[in-house]
Amino acid sequence: DSVSRRETSLEMTRGTYRGRLAPSPTGYLHLGHALTFWRAQERAQENGGVMVLRIEDLDRDRCRPEFREAIVEDLRWFELNWDEGPDVGGDFGPYLQSERRDLYFASLEKLRAGGFIYPCTCSRRDVLNAAVAPHSENDEPIYPGTCRAKGVEAAMPAAVGLDLRATRPPLEPGGINWRFRVPDGESIEFVDQRLGPQSAVAGKDFGDFIVWRADDVPA
Repeated sequence: DSVSRRETSLEMTRGTYRGRLAPSPTGYLHLGHALTFWRAQERAQENGGVMVLRIEDLDRDRCRPEFREAIVEDLRWFELNWDEGPDVGGDFGPYLQSERRDLYFASLEKLRAGGFIYPCTCSRRDVLNAAVAPHSENDEPIYPGTCRAKGVEAAMPAAVGLDLRATRPPLEPGGINWRFRVPDGESIEFVDQRLGPQSAVAGKDFGDFIVWRADDVPA
């Protein structure tokens, strides 16, 4: 059946190299995108993996269908190919981010029930003004935890049956963000294939980050 076939596909995919390009259809493709995709395709081929085209169309105001169609047309003109995508399908669809909303919201509910996230009313300006550590213009300031204490109480009702959908971030401006509570002091380490070993300490090098935006868009 379809479930067993999908499980088999998932098992076969584990450990397989998966490359992807995720353009946003907010305008026409430029050469930088084409070069990035060409390199991604080259890496996938070198590693015997697959290529995925994923369309980042979560920005409802700026994304347009004609830009999405043009992206596919231009990439095909460059003779670039992908194994999975909105135009060819695949076992891990949908490949339009806007069609994955229910999947993201289900994950948000799990995080909420586990107390890993909390509601935040701080604007970007609030965070910039409250940041205690200096940061450059292009760096994201570390969130100072203004709403974290309030978030502890807000997370509690999930354990007694409160449906997260009742507190779902509203569509109108002025709603709330949902932030992930990072494990303060925990060191995150990995090896970057270009820059080598990397490490960062939660709460020091990065802070609580947004997973669902106040305009009702998953981040």
